[in-house]
Amino acid sequence: MQRRDLWKPLLAAPAMPAAAQQQAARANNGLPPLKITGVKVIPTSGGRNYRWVFLKLLTSEPGLYGIGTASNHFQTYAVITALEKHLGPWLIGKDPDRIEDLWQSSHYRTYWRNGPVNNNVLSALDMAVWDIKGKRANMPVYELMGGKARDAVPCYDHIGGRTKDECVEGVKRSMEKGFRHIRVQYGAGGYGGGGFIPPNEGNRPEGGYQGSAFDEELYVRTIADVFDYVRSKVGFEPKLCHDSHSHLTSAVQAIELARRLQPYQMLFLEDVLAPEQIDWYRQLRKITTTPQAVGEVFSHPYEYVPLVTERLIDFARCRVSAIGGITPAKKLATLCEFFGVRTAFQEGGENDPINQLAAYHVDISSTAFGIQEENAFPPSVHEMMPGCAEIRKGYLYGSGKPGLGIDINETVAAKYPLGEIKGGGVYGQDRTLDGAVVRP
Repeated sequence: MQRRDLWKPLLAAPAMPAAAQQQAARANNGLPPLKITGVKVIPTSGGRNYRWVFLKLLTSEPGLYGIGTASNHFQTYAVITALEKHLGPWLIGKDPDRIEDLWQSSHYRTYWRNGPVNNNVLSALDMAVWDIKGKRANMPVYELMGGKARDAVPCYDHIGGRTKDECVEGVKRSMEKGFRHIRVQYGAGGYGGGGFIPPNEGNRPEGGYQGSAFDEELYVRTIADVFDYVRSKVGFEPKLCHDSHSHLTSAVQAIELARRLQPYQMLFLEDVLAPEQIDWYRQLRKITTTPQAVGEVFSHPYEYVPLVTERLIDFARCRVSAIGGITPAKKLATLCEFFGVRTAFQEGGENDPINQLAAYHVDISSTAFGIQEENAFPPSVHEMMPGCAEIRKGYLYGSGKPGLGIDINETVAAKYPLGEIKGGGVYGQDRTLDGAVVRP
C-alpha cells in the first residue's frame, strides 16, 4: 500500500461536529462539559454606606460557581436591573470556559456598546467566569495569566491635610505604616482642595451661587506651594502623587500645574485634564516631564490607545470593573507593556473587595504594572467576604486560593441591604464663583 492510500479512509470520514470536538477535547482533559445553570444578583451595603452589586454564576458542576462585581455607586439600580432582566436570562446554558467568546458576544449583545452600566455588567460576568476557570484548574487566576511577575503588589496610601504641616504629618504617618507611595491632597472641599474660595466671599453675581467656589488659578498656586513645603520637610524618599480630579477647565492651567510640580519629582499627577480634553496631553508632554496618570472615568480601554501608543501618559488609571473586567484589563496591560506605560488601577473609595482582587491578579502577573490604589475594608466586609486581600506595609496580598481567591457569604450580605439612595445617587458637584458646574 502506498503512503497516500493511508489517508483515504480518513479523508472519506465525515468531519466531527464542532460540539463533538469540544466535548472530545474536554474528555481528553478529564473534565466534563460545563454550563451556566443559574444567575444570582447580590446587592449589599456591606455594613457601611457601600452600594455593591455582586454576581454569582452557578454551573452544572455541583458546588462550582464564580463571583464577580458590577458595583456602580451612582447608578446602582440600573446595574441590578440589567443583570437580572437582560444578562441573566441570556447566560443560561452558556459555556463559562469560553471567556473570550463570552466577553465579545456580551459586549455586542446590547448593540450599543460601552458606557458605565454595560461595562459594569460585562465586568461581573467576566470576573465570575475567570473565577470559575481558576477554581476548576485549582489555581489562582494569576497563574492562568503566566504566573507572578512580582512577589506582591505595592499600593499607594491616601493622606490629606487642611494645612501644610498636617500634610507633612500625614506623609510621615504613612511612611511609618510601611508605605513608600503616598497621595497627598490638601485643604477643605475634597478634590480641588486648596483652590476653593470660602462661601459668600469673592465677586459673585447678584442673587447667585454663594457656596464654596473653585478657582483654577488659586488651586495651581496653592498645590505647587504645598508640595514645595512637603518635600522640604520629608525629602525625596517617599514617592508622592496628587489627584486633580479633572477640576481644571483650562488646559493652560493644567499644563502650568504640571510644570510647577516638576521639581518635586512626582510619582504622578492624576487626571489633570478631563477626558474631553485629552488631545492637550500632546502639548503637555512637550513642556513638562511630570508623570501623568489618566483615565479614572474612562469606560472603554480603546480610549487609551492614542494616549498609550503615542506615549503621552505614564500610567493607565482606570477601574477594572468600569472597562469590562479582567479580560480587557489584561489586554490594556499588554498594550502598556509594549509602549513603556504602566498601570495604576483605580481601586479605592467606594470600590469593593472583588474588584480589588481582580486588579491584583492582573497586576501581579503583568510586567507593565506600576502601582495600585489602596483600599481597606471594615470588619463587617471581612466577615461577609472571606478571602479579602490584605495590605501589609504598603503591599497588597491575595489569599492564594484558586480563582479570584474570595467568596461571599450570602447570609451575611443579606443582613446589610442597600439603604435608600437619596437623590438618585448623584455624584457631588463643585461650582465656580459665577455658579458654573466644575467637572468631577
